[in-house]
Amino acid sequence: MKILITGGAGYIGSTIASALEDKGHTPVILDSLISGRKEFTLQRIFYRGDIADGTLLARIFSENPDITCTIHCAGLTIVSDSVEQPYEYYQENVAKSVQLFKNLQSLGCRDIVFSSSASVYDDAIDLVVTESTPLNPRSPYARTKYMIEMILQDFCATYDMRGIALRYFNPIGADPQMRSGGYVENPSHVLGKLVSVASGREPVFKVTGVNWKTRDGSGIRDYIHVWDLALAHVQAVEQLDKVFDLVDSPYTVINIGTGKGVTVLELVAAFERVYGCSVNQEIALSRPGDIVGAYASVDTALQLIGWKAEKSIDEGIADALKWDSIKETRLND
Repeated sequence: MKILITGGAGYIGSTIASALEDKGHTPVILDSLISGRKEFTLQRIFYRGDIADGTLLARIFSENPDITCTIHCAGLTIVSDSVEQPYEYYQENVAKSVQLFKNLQSLGCRDIVFSSSASVYDDAIDLVVTESTPLNPRSPYARTKYMIEMILQDFCATYDMRGIALRYFNPIGADPQMRSGGYVENPSHVLGKLVSVASGREPVFKVTGVNWKTRDGSGIRDYIHVWDLALAHVQAVEQLDKVFDLVDSPYTVINIGTGKGVTVLELVAAFERVYGCSVNQEIALSRPGDIVGAYASVDTALQLIGWKAEKSIDEGIADALKWDSIKETRLND
């Protein structure tokens, strides 16, 4: 199959492209390169431009009439930036997605897999989040994901389209073959911070809050290897007809995680084990807006698309460290 990937030059989009290729499919990349990397588009079908550009999208489908599905990954993704720049986030993520979906519908591309986020959920009392857990997006970024989901659901109900929203938990690692990985200079996520401290770019790793109701008091998350995440998209695309034979709706949501919670202190211990030495760390107060965290119930993913995560937290850490050691060379080839 030939699959359009918006944002296919980004961290996750490029890994999805590699996973599709490894499974015999052909990715077609649409990316503005405002935040994506051109290096991740080499030797692939690539169009540089805006996802809301109807003329460009028509050209893509004219030159690739065998595209069967769109994986929509494009968008701004930094939570703290979204708080400071809500207009930009609503414009880039929501307004342009509306135009993208309308243009796709007009061009006859009726199947969409949307890269959503577990940040749309409210706190779960038992820390386990199912697809029916109440929603409560608490940042402009999370609200854009929620809004796009609702828009896609409405389009599917009205315009003879089918949509799957994959709600990611916490991606870590890099493509195991080192074709792509993270490239943000100052990462905000926990593993990125640990790698930065280990490499000497940051002085200390701060464990923000140890008074949560978890095994060791630190926050808990579901860390999923980005390769497993990419393979979930392949399964969603390949099993799309089966999914809609099983659900009584043209739209559905699926959690994508490991189903296992790992606390911050457990992640630090795993990092030191894989890295081979300790990292400088200190306990700090929790920050405004911090939450205890959660992890995914993954039964729906197994039932609908036959997918479950296979890679361990240690593999995610090892791949993140390996990518960090080579990325400057890789991104300057």
